[in-house]
Amino acid sequence: MAAFDVVVIGGAVTGSSVAYHLASDPGFGGRVLVLEPDPSYQRCASALSAASIRQQYSTAINVEISLHGISFLREIGERLAVEGERPEIGLTEGGYLFLAGPQGRAALAAGHGVQVAHGADIAFLEPEALAARFPWLNVEGLAAGCHGLSGEGWFDGYGLMQAFRRKARALGVTYRAARAQGVRVAGGRVAGVVLAGGEEIACGAVVNAAGAGGRAIARAAGIDIPIHMKKRMIFTFTAQDEVPGCPLLIDPSGTYVRPEGRGFLCGAAPAPEDDPDSDDFEVDHAFFDDVVWPALAARVPAFERIRPGRAWAGHYDMNAFDQNAFIGPVDGLEGFYLANGFSGHGLQQAPAVGRGIAELVVHGRYVSLDLSPLAFSRLAGNRPVRELKVV
Repeated sequence: MAAFDVVVIGGAVTGSSVAYHLASDPGFGGRVLVLEPDPSYQRCASALSAASIRQQYSTAINVEISLHGISFLREIGERLAVEGERPEIGLTEGGYLFLAGPQGRAALAAGHGVQVAHGADIAFLEPEALAARFPWLNVEGLAAGCHGLSGEGWFDGYGLMQAFRRKARALGVTYRAARAQGVRVAGGRVAGVVLAGGEEIACGAVVNAAGAGGRAIARAAGIDIPIHMKKRMIFTFTAQDEVPGCPLLIDPSGTYVRPEGRGFLCGAAPAPEDDPDSDDFEVDHAFFDDVVWPALAARVPAFERIRPGRAWAGHYDMNAFDQNAFIGPVDGLEGFYLANGFSGHGLQQAPAVGRGIAELVVHGRYVSLDLSPLAFSRLAGNRPVRELKVV
């Protein structure tokens, strides 16, 4: 029977970040195995995401996680270089622009207070200032906006994932194309992972970083986590008219848009009653025609004349409890760690979460950023850390 000190289930951005941080910790001398059922990564969330980073959250812990994330992304060439080859992820700090109507102004202002108190570089703008800074923006019906002046933007999410993976492998981490279907538990602690087909791998710790499949892995270990697979569609288009300096704009309707090459990328979450659990990758183009485009054209008149481009669908591992991830150990099951339910924030949170999980495994505690507000124990204690800014 093969044996490893740590088995990471899920080899996309979060799992590979955990593997990299474990292998690069001077205090860790063990063996790490990463299990990834789809080594092409064609359908993982890391590859299908809108790939952006922000500090504009309503909860302090998410602001702090993303402040570390942007620092890591800025230094990725040095941190994840392999044999002198520095990864490039095209980080563009174009900022987020959250817009609010009269009913949303108080929540926007409250969130802004949390953000700047923790060091985020966010400007609170009245409608007149919005119109002056973004002359292409229709400010009718707006009460305020918040714009990230630095530290927010977008990047190549697939490139980040591959950079973590390549560095982890260079540090001795083993990757295997295999699907985990069971977790063996003995005496209240993890003893191994069972693969599809029945093979067992012995280990002392398991990190569940399986994305939308994380609930099934948790169930295999006797734990139920309220994670749901929700489909999200991304549409692209080009515009005939110029929209200079366009940030990642979030309309009060929830529709978002950002530059992508010479065009734009956009999407929106469906209404709750039209958002069932889903594991398919079908694109509903009528959603763009009936929901996304009308909202964008109303807010940015230049988007009235566009040419639609390609579109695709991926999945959020949505945490129904409070829209924040479960991070860290599980009481009563020693050696089992969760990194699940990111609710669309996984790419930007991967650097801090990977570091935090590695610290727990190696040192038994958080050494740098304390992620305990996102502990799984908050579910049993009914202590939600509710994130209000889910895009």
